[in-house]
Amino acid sequence: MRLLQKIRRKSRSAQNRGSSNYAYATARVRAMKSNLLPIDTYPRLMNMGINEITRFIQETQYKQEVDELAREYTGVDLIEHALSTNLANTFSKIIRFTEGELCYLVTEYLRNYDIWNIKTLLRGKYYNAPVDEIKESIVSAGQLNYSFLAGLADMDSYTDVIEGLKNTPYYTVLKEFDGTNLSDIENMLDQMYYSGLFHAIGGLGVSDRRLLSTFIRSEIDIKNIRTLFRLKKYTIEDEEEIPQLILAGGLELKMDDIEKMIPLSTEEFGQALEKYSYWKAISNVVGSDMDSLIALETELTKYSIRSATKFSHAHPLSIAPIMDYIVSKRNEVSNLRIIIRGKASNLNEEVIRNQLVI
Repeated sequence: MRLLQKIRRKSRSAQNRGSSNYAYATARVRAMKSNLLPIDTYPRLMNMGINEITRFIQETQYKQEVDELAREYTGVDLIEHALSTNLANTFSKIIRFTEGELCYLVTEYLRNYDIWNIKTLLRGKYYNAPVDEIKESIVSAGQLNYSFLAGLADMDSYTDVIEGLKNTPYYTVLKEFDGTNLSDIENMLDQMYYSGLFHAIGGLGVSDRRLLSTFIRSEIDIKNIRTLFRLKKYTIEDEEEIPQLILAGGLELKMDDIEKMIPLSTEEFGQALEKYSYWKAISNVVGSDMDSLIALETELTKYSIRSATKFSHAHPLSIAPIMDYIVSKRNEVSNLRIIIRGKASNLNEEVIRNQLVI
């Protein structure tokens, strides 16, 4: 809780537009990015068993978390918890060494993990998932710490979870959950998150505002593309419900454009995307014969990573290198999870490999 309170104090003081330490912070994250696992690590991990992977990870930047959690967990559970804890510790460290406006912006961006965790808790309780599974999915990299979130996971029902979040900004949305409108609530939480993020961006100078806004709005476009492809594959009977699942504020795909795409078939939808910059990234995997969306999801994630790196190189003394690192670190953890879960489930190596974003 002390860290959470410190972050909140820093966030509030940053709203006064105090000075930011861009040069120092960007140097720190570049050093941190150099410690990310090289791409050739993943093929090596594919040839290892779970115990070998654990030992390998224990010799990397995840050592502290593996050592500490080895008292409580073993095997896959140990790696899962170590990865989540390391991610939270890493992002908390960024907040600690950033100052002023920069700290405020990073803190607001990382609220997406609060949204992720709240969704995880609601879904878990709604579908009666085991408490241990819910806790394994928690990533306390936002402002809500693990102890608080784990306490919510221990509660009996989603109504108890919602009441437990009564003193958070998210309660105004959560209290509208009636047990039948889960997707609507999730979308409202996303809209709330991006609304707050755009409000934070609004106080920046023109150059910084344009830079960060472009990054965030492109992120919204990618989420909407994912959502639309899922809706095309898993048909929704009432098309009038679809606009409620779309996020406003995209960079290229405006709401008017999206509304025109809703009635289209998957093939027609793919053709409609050809005029947007995202098409080049996904054109080789889009088609009427798409058995799954894994390849599409992978290519969109690759696009996000490339875009973040491009922003970082073009704007070296800005928030861009920090966003670049956050995206890359998140992807590293995701890749490690894909491998360890695939190994635990005895999935075919080709299936695992196709899900990796490298």
